[in-house]
Amino acid sequence: MLPLTLEDVSFVVGGRAIIDLLSCEFASGPRTVILGPNGSGKSVLMRLCHGLLTPTSGRIVWRGTPDERRPRAQAMVFQRPVMLRRTALGNVTYGLKLAGVAAAERDRRAHEMLEAVGLTSVAGRPARVLSGGEQQKLALARAWALMPEVLFLDEPTANLDPSATREVERIVDQIHMSGTKIVMTTHDLAQARRLADEILFMSGGRLVDQAPVERFFAQPSTPEAAAFIKGELPWS
Repeated sequence: MLPLTLEDVSFVVGGRAIIDLLSCEFASGPRTVILGPNGSGKSVLMRLCHGLLTPTSGRIVWRGTPDERRPRAQAMVFQRPVMLRRTALGNVTYGLKLAGVAAAERDRRAHEMLEAVGLTSVAGRPARVLSGGEQQKLALARAWALMPEVLFLDEPTANLDPSATREVERIVDQIHMSGTKIVMTTHDLAQARRLADEILFMSGGRLVDQAPVERFFAQPSTPEAAAFIKGELPWS
């Protein structure tokens, strides 16, 4: 069963269609990376899928039911994650508490996730004093602890140095290997090649192409996609 389907989805602000009659399917399994130039609607699409925004028209079908939002079915990590005024461990356990996970299980799972992302040594430190890379890893641990079927990642390494970027990519790969569907935006073509199984290419709020990563880069189906790959269109 497909976890998520969009049917003729539009999102209009001030008479302008940010997302324009977009239809696509996010199948279980392959890692999906969304690419596109400035203003193409990538981040808005992610927020629509996550439920932070409501479509002006069209349907978002989640596990066969329009607009169904199951708390443990999906999660999202942003470019600049919000850290709670708690320890690193407390950030993870609080998310699990909100999801209704029993106290004993919360503590076990939170420690397990912090170990998986390499943050065991800072478990007791306030989350807000951690470095940018550590905060992003903590945000991934907090989301992963919910065991989501789909994890949305909006430019998760945009503000990180190369070392922290490699660490985040390693964690994203681990999450994918655990069975979670990854849907991600990035401005880094090399990163898209490394992490994607398929590419969604957007322009002007429309879906221009959806293709396996190898085919997208080797044989772009539109002149616009080809220009973007060559760096002839602005980044987002």
